[in-house]
Amino acid sequence: MHLISPAYAQSLGGGMSMASLTQFAPLILIFGVFYFILIRPQQQKQKALKASLSSIKRGDRVVTAGGILGTVQKTREGTNEIEVEIAPNVRVTVLRETISNIVKPTVANDVKPASPPAKVS
Repeated sequence: MHLISPAYAQSLGGGMSMASLTQFAPLILIFGVFYFILIRPQQQKQKALKASLSSIKRGDRVVTAGGILGTVQKTREGTNEIEVEIAPNVRVTVLRETISNIVKPTVANDVKPASPPAKVS
């Protein structure tokens, strides 16, 4: 006497079938898209910001995470503290990690004027 028919027992057999792999394919595809569109560029941006924070020097214009714009006056070796002047004779000490951007001014010589249009004869 059989409680389970042989056909039903075979369909529940061990191992992953092709049908179960095709069920996971969209999930794997979605993860791949998220990785290359969202996660990887964010990691590269954080890596570049970390490199630029380690190269901060006196005279750089920086923006803090709170949106305060200032000029670096002193970097203290061995600590994460940076002295920033936010107004004339107003200096504050901020942590290096709270700097969200380093402002690169454009030099007047770097800006190329538009060339005059060519004359048609």
